[in-house]
Amino acid sequence: MAYSPRLKEKYNKEIVPALITQFEYKSSMQVPKMMKICVNQGLGIAITDRKHIENGINEMTLITGQKAVSTKSKKDISNFKLRKGNPIGVRVTLRGDKMYEFLDRLVAVAIPRIRDFRGVSDKGFDGRGNYTLGIPEQIIFPEIDIDKVTRISGMDITFVTSARNDREAHALLKEFGLPFKTK
Repeated sequence: MAYSPRLKEKYNKEIVPALITQFEYKSSMQVPKMMKICVNQGLGIAITDRKHIENGINEMTLITGQKAVSTKSKKDISNFKLRKGNPIGVRVTLRGDKMYEFLDRLVAVAIPRIRDFRGVSDKGFDGRGNYTLGIPEQIIFPEIDIDKVTRISGMDITFVTSARNDREAHALLKEFGLPFKTK
């Protein structure tokens, strides 16, 4: 039998029926689904030292399980000593099984390791069914060896869904296990 991620099976067996009853969809094809997860890390310090980009690429590759790429600046900004085309960040886009595996590790392992954690804010929705979450430090992921970290930096994780509005996306992410703050 072929391998299938745990959250992918949970989506098909538990989340789809739960959302059908909650939102009264007529078909299972109307149920929103995860399209992709984009992980982005801005490394402004890389302007002065290029090895920070290499470290960022290596760490992001370890965290996500997929090769990360550097992002380059789009224009010159003299106040920041920034030139067009300089690498200033790292990003990776996850789809399919790697997306579900990353989401599973994020919810089950990484988020519980955040210091003084009281839940994820529900203010990160964009009005179109997408959610962005800011992670304060990359060392919450168990794949990162804390002794080899040269600089602690945060990252943004964007969940892109096929939901039509924020209410549907919130329900979908809550079913996947994202621990939103209770009011």
